[in-house]
Amino acid sequence: MPKFVIEREIPNAGDLTPQDLQGISQKSCGVLKDLGPQIQWVQSYVTDNKIYCIYIAPDEATVREHAEKGGFPANSVAEIRSTIDPTTAE
Repeated sequence: MPKFVIEREIPNAGDLTPQDLQGISQKSCGVLKDLGPQIQWVQSYVTDNKIYCIYIAPDEATVREHAEKGGFPANSVAEIRSTIDPTTAE
């Protein structure tokens, strides 16, 4: 199943409290439960003004449906074609 990276522009995301992040996570998980097992949230990275999320989903439309139902921005959605890390150099 394809993996996607989602860029969410959220001003001052880096200033969100642990409670804020918990609430966002709970909302996301609730929407995921409603959408069914075909979409999975893997992990997210919070930066100063954006959150980058990794999802497994059948297609971009499903990722965007999650964002719409959750009220989350999805400014960019890109399918991950390959993954590299330091072991790729070996």
